[in-house]
Amino acid sequence: MRLALVVEYDGTEYKGFQYQANAPSIQGEIEKALEKLTGEPVRVSGAGRTDAGVHALGQVVSFSTYSRHPLGTFVKALNFHLPDDIAVKSGWLADDGFDPRRHALSRRYRYTIGKSASRSPLMRRTAHVMDVEADLDLESMRKALRLLKGRHDFARFAGPVDGGGSTERVIFEASLHEEYDRLTLDFEGNAFLPHQVRRMVGSVVDVGRGKITLGQLGKMIEGDDVAVSHSLPPEGLCLVSVKYEESQDKGEE
Repeated sequence: MRLALVVEYDGTEYKGFQYQANAPSIQGEIEKALEKLTGEPVRVSGAGRTDAGVHALGQVVSFSTYSRHPLGTFVKALNFHLPDDIAVKSGWLADDGFDPRRHALSRRYRYTIGKSASRSPLMRRTAHVMDVEADLDLESMRKALRLLKGRHDFARFAGPVDGGGSTERVIFEASLHEEYDRLTLDFEGNAFLPHQVRRMVGSVVDVGRGKITLGQLGKMIEGDDVAVSHSLPPEGLCLVSVKYEESQDKGEE
């Protein structure tokens, strides 16, 4: 049978989602827990290859197994075997051909900026803390986010792409929300390139600080080499959720 699981994790101590032979990874920890539960060497695939230090509220992983444990047993038993910073939240029985990356309709990411004039012990793992009270123009940032929406070639906002694939992506939503001690920037897109969200946020912050203009950002989106998109640190980024056709998660628990 094939199962899909929704996984939450604090990525601080890991070198990213993808398995690495000589470094801790989210995929590696999940596969070790699955082998302890099933006795099988199990390879999982994920909806997004989050970078080192990036978190997730709703990463989706999938795998095939000969085990006949009920779905609820998988959720509870895996949480027993997983470290405290990784947890299975729910799951469903998936079709045999289900691929959490290829079958995803969209992914939602959130970048959190902590507003503080000094370091913040409580936000240090889940937000990029900045002293932004005096010099960040939020209205200009919202205008910058509107420029990012739609179908664009985001090569100027990406790291290296495996196999020289297309760098065109569609951003369905790009929004900014302000709370008393933080800013959150939310993005929903069909898919994202390596480092794309952190570089988009870095450029939006540069607009807010007056380091680049909206016109320059527009030209960057068009592919012109008029400015550099700086990548913000990974601790502020979280994969919030992955959307699929309703029929693919109808067995969710």
